[in-house]
Amino acid sequence: MGTSFSDTIQVRKGEELNNSVLLDFIQNNLKDVPGGGTLEVEQFGAGHSNLTYLLRIGTWEAVLRRPPLGPVAPKAHDMEREYKILSSLNRIYPTAPRPFIFSDNKNIVGSPFFIMERRKGIVLDTDFPSGITYDRNIGRKVSEIMVDRLVELHDIDCTKTQLAKIAKPDGFMERQVTGWIKRYEHSKTDEIPGVNQLMRWLESSIPVSLDPTIIHYDYKLNNAMFSDDFSEMTGLFDWEMTTVGDPLADLGAALSYWIESGDPELLKQGLGKPPVTVREGFFTREEFLEDYAKKSGRDVSTIHFYLTFAYFKLAVICQQIYFRYKKGQTNDTRFAYFDKFIANLIQHASQTAKRV
Repeated sequence: MGTSFSDTIQVRKGEELNNSVLLDFIQNNLKDVPGGGTLEVEQFGAGHSNLTYLLRIGTWEAVLRRPPLGPVAPKAHDMEREYKILSSLNRIYPTAPRPFIFSDNKNIVGSPFFIMERRKGIVLDTDFPSGITYDRNIGRKVSEIMVDRLVELHDIDCTKTQLAKIAKPDGFMERQVTGWIKRYEHSKTDEIPGVNQLMRWLESSIPVSLDPTIIHYDYKLNNAMFSDDFSEMTGLFDWEMTTVGDPLADLGAALSYWIESGDPELLKQGLGKPPVTVREGFFTREEFLEDYAKKSGRDVSTIHFYLTFAYFKLAVICQQIYFRYKKGQTNDTRFAYFDKFIANLIQHASQTAKRV
């Protein structure tokens, strides 16, 4: 799930960092940091997964990312991998922030972590910032930029990046489907009607993949940051799922997050208020898809499979979070009603699968 970089909160209880230990690490390992200052730490509050903090020493600012508290799934929340991805991508896709340093020393913040540059701008989620008068032209501009940056990412020659060494594009969708079904089974808490039929359909309906590209795989509005006039994307965050694979998997994931005004209320309000994409002026999913097809030149005729899988994958991510909540590994009350949202996503995925 995404992290909003629009505003910060006081660090949540139980998620505090040891400021003095972290300050020593920063001043001993990073350049251009003021000496002798105190470290102020705030938290970016909107994410449901990795913990992300704003660090400030005088006028110097940076962002720290670490995994969530408690046990995490194998291969999930791999900070070193995300650090390497950003180190490689920032040079050729500058919308990705520049990472400064990775550390696997658990004595500093309690887990592996990395520190990256702080980008500034507007992150959109459920509202526009006060002071901005919304009109439909803003919605259209933001929609077009979201498509443009996704097409641009998919057009990068992945052989010129570190990702070529850490990704295995052959059999990507087969591994994805099998892997996410296993993740669901490992974190299952309730019996959900239709989920077994949905998993069987996914296993038997995998289309032939397009040529592999770099995929962000968590590409959504509240992982992006925009300039004050919404003329450009100034940052794109949450690269932990990035790999080389079928670009339609990335597009399907993006579409699954792109809520539109005609969607069922339970989908629009599953995590609280509906996102701004329900407003007049923003693309519908169909318009997003058509714009991507036109600008990328790719055949998107099998997108219903990828969208179905994306809804299932989102349900599994929420299921893993809900499992941790039920086990007492996190006390965040935002997760108490995730079971209802998960069931709605499974139902929505099942309906999407039938729209062939």
